[in-house]
Amino acid sequence: MTDQLHETLKDIKAKFRLYMNGVVSQSMREKGLDYKLNFGIEYPRIREIAAGYEPGHELAQALWKENIRECKIMAGLLQPVDSFYREIAEIWMEDIHNSELAQYTVMNLFQHLPYAAEVVFCWIADEREYFQLCGFLLMARLLMNGMTLNDRAEAEFMDQAFTALESDSLQIRKAAALALCKFGSQSRENMKKLGKPLAVLSKSQRPGVSAIAEEIKNEAEYCR
Repeated sequence: MTDQLHETLKDIKAKFRLYMNGVVSQSMREKGLDYKLNFGIEYPRIREIAAGYEPGHELAQALWKENIRECKIMAGLLQPVDSFYREIAEIWMEDIHNSELAQYTVMNLFQHLPYAAEVVFCWIADEREYFQLCGFLLMARLLMNGMTLNDRAEAEFMDQAFTALESDSLQIRKAAALALCKFGSQSRENMKKLGKPLAVLSKSQRPGVSAIAEEIKNEAEYCR
């Protein structure tokens, strides 16, 4: 690490300390957000601090390596997409252990990657929980941004998403439901394609599954 990069990291951490919120930090720890250090700073403030620094690959990578909540969120804000290769994306994914970081990293970085539409199908099919979570969150973003699926991609997406709706992981169920909502809201034709599998799910005896099927139907109709 260069002296300049070391000083920049010190400067960022000093700013974080100014805005530390112990009550929020404690609450996050109690909810399972496990970091070496968590300043409890709200996202708009992290984004505001990040705006004072030039985006750069070395800085973003150094921030991500810190086991500090705010550093990891800021890394996604400062990482340029052109030097963020797929292998690096997968290294980052292995280091994501909560839904908050997954959501911010997908929103700030992953959805802008030139290869996002390629990796999203690998991720939603991955057996690792946070790969799958990021995959469905990314799919929701891409569909919201107007990505359309050909017949093969559509069949694969729906198969993976409806399987995920019966996952043991609540956060994967929610992310898959969100992606299906965005798919359904693209067109009346897409909404029709969801009709039959949603009708089957709405009769499920598994706790919460029928409710999530109704939620997808209502949300997609509302978004249209």
